[in-house]
Amino acid sequence: MTAKMRFSLKAGERIFINGAVLTVSQKVTLSLLNDARFLLESHVLQLAEATTPMRQLYFVVQSLLINPQEEEKGMIAFRNMLRGVSMVTTDEHAKSQLERVEGFVTAGRTFEALKVIRTLFEVPESSATPQPAIASGKAA
Repeated sequence: MTAKMRFSLKAGERIFINGAVLTVSQKVTLSLLNDARFLLESHVLQLAEATTPMRQLYFVVQSLLINPQEEEKGMIAFRNMLRGVSMVTTDEHAKSQLERVEGFVTAGRTFEALKVIRTLFEVPESSATPQPAIASGKAA
């Protein structure tokens, strides 16, 4: 079987795979041989870092990936957060990227959605006050 995804982890590093948190005691290279929902620790945004609407959206999508057992609640939070972020975003490129994010999340391609959202972290957002972060999901 050919590896679909291959990556290396350092000692003590964590990875989230299909809702499970794994940690390694020594440097290791992993190969995922089938489709799996995963997130590397380096891509995990902590709740305290979700300080802008775009980062809050990332946190919600990340929670969908990390906590698949809470997908129904997570999708409600995602739709609400996406609606809010879309309302405060004035940049047309960012708005079109948010439509892509919606398509990815709806199709179950949350990792791709996270990649798109990360590119939008530096996009100037309106001067609206950031919405409170969703506290029901835990990042790590």
